[in-house]
Amino acid sequence: MKKYGFLLVIFISFGCSEKKGPTSSESYDQFIQILGIAQDAGYPQIACEKECCAAVFKGTRPSEKVSSIGVVDALSNQSYLFDATPDLTQQLHLLMTASAKQTGPDGIFLTHAHIGHYTGLMYLGRESLGASNIPVYAMPRMHSFIESNGPWSQLITLKNIQLKKIKQDSTLSLNSTLKVTPFLVPHRDEFSETVGYTINGKNKTALFIPDIDKWHKWERNIVEEVKKVDYALLDATFFKNGEIPRDMSEVPHPFIEETVALFKDEPLEVRSKIIFIHFNHSNPALNAENVERIGLERQGFRFAFEGMILPL
Repeated sequence: MKKYGFLLVIFISFGCSEKKGPTSSESYDQFIQILGIAQDAGYPQIACEKECCAAVFKGTRPSEKVSSIGVVDALSNQSYLFDATPDLTQQLHLLMTASAKQTGPDGIFLTHAHIGHYTGLMYLGRESLGASNIPVYAMPRMHSFIESNGPWSQLITLKNIQLKKIKQDSTLSLNSTLKVTPFLVPHRDEFSETVGYTINGKNKTALFIPDIDKWHKWERNIVEEVKKVDYALLDATFFKNGEIPRDMSEVPHPFIEETVALFKDEPLEVRSKIIFIHFNHSNPALNAENVERIGLERQGFRFAFEGMILPL
């Protein structure tokens, strides 16, 4: 792939952290890097006049990029993105810096067709990067959605991306020690199915579920799934019911309070595997000084932050 320059793009999107964990990747051959933690529409959110967003516009609180992670294998010089967000320009720069690469990623894994998870693909096209055959991994419905709808289909026509179909529960080996497995989760699947991913490194394993409906709707037991891995990056869109002025059943997600209740009787070893991610702008847990968040951290629960490194 050719070497390209990157444009700096600031994307502002969708009522508002102590950083615990390594932030340097120099000591690790394989690692996950957190590239963003916000819900699809970002933080601050468009047209939000509440204090949580006003503080960002005033410059007294930092903005947050949309939820995304990168996976880097330094020994094989490979790097991968999980979800292509509207903040792709900056996130790809972060990933390239962490992996010391001067080219684009070796692949992009998509979870589903909601705006914060695939629309960053637009920056790979002729108006921006003009990429060359970047592999984009997608489930069958997601594959068809991109293939059949512009402007995404143009990325295929111009060979900016190379669309690759993946199957649920079918493991893809990226090299001898790095493997990725998609699995279906229940969500609002208007245009595509929704998946989470299991990421297996040479030493550790991670679960990545940025979007899901309530845990009880899933055929798997989330407590048992977390026990199987070393890290569990879980949907934390909302903290509790009543957080936004609408019927929250229209946007079902497991509230942080609900997830915590499921794990309250588990040992610290299990609770500390959970790393919350994908926060709506209204979520008080975005604020590291929030009393409720601090209380959960004392119980062992963790909160993702941009730049966080998880060794694999």
